[in-house]
Amino acid sequence: MDVERSSLCNCVVNFLLEERYLLTAFELLHELLDDGRDAQAIRLKEFFSDPSQFPPDQISRFNTLRVADPQSLLEEKESLEEKLAISEYELRLAQEDILKLKAELQKKMEVPLDKLNESNKDASVNRGSEFQRQKREASFSDLGPLKDNERRDLNCAVKEYLLIAGYRLTAMTFYEEVTDQNLEVWQNTAACVPDALRHYYYQYLSSTTEAAEEKIAMFRENESLLKENERLNLEKESLQKNKDLADGQISALTRSLEALQKDLKDKENLVQDLKQSLEQQRKELNGCRSEITALKMHIEGSRSGRNFLANDVDHVQSQPLEKYKEEIKSLQIEIESLKAKSMNALDSVYSVKSEKEFVQAEEKVVEILEDKSIISHPVDAGVVDHNVSELQATQSFNDNTVKPKEISQELLMSHLNDDNPSENIGNVSKQNGEPRSEESRLLKSDNLSGEAVSDNMASTFYSCLGKYNSLHRNLPEAFSSAGGWDGVLIEATLWWYINGLGTIQILADALPKIVPYVLINHREELLPLIMCAIERHPDSSTRDSLTHTLFNLIKRPDEQQRRIIMDACVSLAKNVGEMRTETELLPQCWEQINHMYEERRLLVAQSCGLLAEFVRPEIRDSLILSIVQQLIEDSATVVREAAAHNLALLLPLFPNVDKYFKVEELMFQLVCDPSGVVVETTLKELLPAVINWGNKLDHILRVLLSHILSSAQRCPPLSGVEGSVESHLRVLGERERWNVDVLLRMLIELLPYVHQKAVETCPFSSVPETMGKQFSTSLLELYAGGHVEWPAFEWMHVDCLPDLIQLACLLPQKEDSLRNRTTKFLLALSEHLGDSYLTHIMLPVFLVAVGDNADLTFFPSTIQSRIKGLRPRTAVAEKLATLCVLPLLLAGVLGAPNKHGQLAEYLRKLLVEGSMKESQPTKRNEIVDAVRFLCTFEQHHGMIFNILWEMVVSSNVNMKISAANLLKSIVPYNDAKVASTHVLPALITLGSDQNLNVKYASIDAFGAVAQHFKNDMIVDKIRVQMDAFLEDGSHEATVAVVHALVVAVPHTTERLRDYILNLLH
Repeated sequence: MDVERSSLCNCVVNFLLEERYLLTAFELLHELLDDGRDAQAIRLKEFFSDPSQFPPDQISRFNTLRVADPQSLLEEKESLEEKLAISEYELRLAQEDILKLKAELQKKMEVPLDKLNESNKDASVNRGSEFQRQKREASFSDLGPLKDNERRDLNCAVKEYLLIAGYRLTAMTFYEEVTDQNLEVWQNTAACVPDALRHYYYQYLSSTTEAAEEKIAMFRENESLLKENERLNLEKESLQKNKDLADGQISALTRSLEALQKDLKDKENLVQDLKQSLEQQRKELNGCRSEITALKMHIEGSRSGRNFLANDVDHVQSQPLEKYKEEIKSLQIEIESLKAKSMNALDSVYSVKSEKEFVQAEEKVVEILEDKSIISHPVDAGVVDHNVSELQATQSFNDNTVKPKEISQELLMSHLNDDNPSENIGNVSKQNGEPRSEESRLLKSDNLSGEAVSDNMASTFYSCLGKYNSLHRNLPEAFSSAGGWDGVLIEATLWWYINGLGTIQILADALPKIVPYVLINHREELLPLIMCAIERHPDSSTRDSLTHTLFNLIKRPDEQQRRIIMDACVSLAKNVGEMRTETELLPQCWEQINHMYEERRLLVAQSCGLLAEFVRPEIRDSLILSIVQQLIEDSATVVREAAAHNLALLLPLFPNVDKYFKVEELMFQLVCDPSGVVVETTLKELLPAVINWGNKLDHILRVLLSHILSSAQRCPPLSGVEGSVESHLRVLGERERWNVDVLLRMLIELLPYVHQKAVETCPFSSVPETMGKQFSTSLLELYAGGHVEWPAFEWMHVDCLPDLIQLACLLPQKEDSLRNRTTKFLLALSEHLGDSYLTHIMLPVFLVAVGDNADLTFFPSTIQSRIKGLRPRTAVAEKLATLCVLPLLLAGVLGAPNKHGQLAEYLRKLLVEGSMKESQPTKRNEIVDAVRFLCTFEQHHGMIFNILWEMVVSSNVNMKISAANLLKSIVPYNDAKVASTHVLPALITLGSDQNLNVKYASIDAFGAVAQHFKNDMIVDKIRVQMDAFLEDGSHEATVAVVHALVVAVPHTTERLRDYILNLLH
């Protein structure tokens, strides 16, 4: 039975793999493993573990897929529905095929067997009958051939077993092979029982002694399978519930989306209605303005009548009292008619809701009057009595008017010191700069006519004016002022108010036509006119047009012209207030963001930070920040630089720090800008502004270190050979190299802030105040106790230094610029934190990182384990540490000004003692490269040459070879004087050595000198030494000389080039 089952299983496996049913084969693999049938699963294991079929990177990518969101669940649901529809369709086709097969089988059964064998018309039927015949012959046994009913019972039992066992594909194959029997219907016989094949098996085993135990075990297995089936059903129900829940979420999201779309449509309709309403109101406002113009003409007529009355004042006094009353009544009738017309005009104005524009014009008039030192006197016009008898009996102007409620001190002193009203008014007219001959004639007439007539006329004029103001509440407050001596001033103010708007309108109409014909270099002279028109014109569309003219005044403004335009914008923003700045100036800035000329975009960038002070706080971190964000993406360097500068100006004006992370992202984007000017502005201006505004230094440091490491880690490795040193190093592109460099610069700029925060958060109150800015040894001893937390201090040696060491281990030898930048950071760190921190904290960290022993007593016990984790554990790690970390230890830690003695001692240990050990040759090249990097700092040259000379005069061959290699590597970092006085003497000494290896090593160094220097004296010394090498007659020496000098041919002088060519001939 086991053999048959194995054969059948192998057939199933072959079929699945050939037909590429990979999912089914994978499920079958798990079923076989769960059943313990490892022998039948061997081929499936090999297939699915083949990396050519299933790449590991693909599998890992699939494993990292995130949990599906509602959108993905919806897509999965739709795909499952499609698969379900396809499966139903295939099932329907299969059922139809089964019915067809049944019909064909029924027809074949009706045909006599002998006739069917003779016909031979259908090759497939003939093959089927031949197959059945062979099976009958093979089934003979001691019991004789199988009968038809026995064969039918066994076939049905096998089919039932395959279905119960889950081998459905095998069951289908078996069903197709049995063509002479209908296995769909099992006749009700004694053999037809549930799970028939197992019953047959149990009945067969019942004749043996072990049958009972095996039967019980099989029953137990059956029970466990039933429990597993129940568990699977529960899982199925749970999955169904999850699916229903996802469907509910999808439907809720769909309803929410529909509601939002409906709301959006309603808002669009509302906007259209408001636009139509605004257009209608503008039309009505224009009609009201025409009515107001008619009212101005009536007021002019009234003023002419007043002048006529003033000229005939003597004649009026001589007339009888009754006749004078009639004239007064006629004047009152005329005034009443004017009042009625004014009332109609005001009703029209109120109907279009233009009161706001009149109030703004009134405020402007009051402001101008105040600027010109004209001080108004509010009068309650309602108290003025218009009785004709009182007008006739009046004796003074002050008897008929209420005293002013507010009189400025300046006006009061002027009135007390000078009783001549005409002189005061004359002074005021001079201050306004608008003297009028008509006013002077009126003053003279008033002076000649006498006090009584003047008072009567003033009373009449101010009575009319008070009632006019009670109706026309949109007139400026100055128009309701009254006094016995400033009536002409109020008349002048009224005249200005009526005619001033007309002047502004003329100016607004003419400016767009004048500007194109003014020379570009002189257009800034039009700015006062443009600003005046923008500030005082009542129509918003006209103001928008003038503001557009202001920003487009000059096509490509230079720095001085931009400054003039910006000053004009700032002055305008001060005068018009927050709302008009937001609605008129900022939209113009937004329109200029994508202008084709960078000068115009630069104007916007420079204006944003200055205009932010004159808008509401909520606009600063929304609209203005969005404008700056757009400018940061600009292609022009000067625009991005201006955007960074103005963002720094903008941050202190933000009402809160809700937009901090967005601003921080913009800052890092600017720091990594490809332009050095933008980076410099960001580091010097924007970075301090972000720190002071957001107060999130810890987050900036954490993100900064992450960016530094990720910029290098995402680069490809130097070599694909796993386990080699090159596989750990990265090939940095130009962009990545620049990013790492500027981020290290940013880290250096942050050092003062880190130091300041560490000092401010120091938990030790007993530390003397004299410690200043540097950490003393006593403070480090307290810190080593480990009883308090000091995260700002620990960040430097727990997070920053290990991350820099990790970065260094990613940089190949040629990345000297980045290694140099890291060295500058380490030197700046030791300078800020002091010699104690350098000696007891920084130096132990780097000594452990290069694999040397270090004193960790100044570290808390909780941190010592992390520092010890920096020690290299493998040979590759040790080589990598010597190659990448040792240069930083020499130049950045021991290279500090107060560590020169310790640096010389450590170098001597590396070069002199290390060269004498035979176990060091594997690290010799890495040590030479580290010393080469140290030579990039000129202050260490003297110390290095002293140690090199000790190696040159040593008797140790390895030490001399190391000295020659070192001299060759440091040649590019020395000038001609050092090469003549130090390098060449040392090489000549090595070249005269008897050891051939030392001599050949010095030849290569001579070639490096010839490649980098063209000094005639140096070239002559090289030729003499090369002749000495060639005189030996050694073939190896000749080859070494040629090889060394050929490299120098493109870079050396003509003399040495001719010498080399003669040598080659």
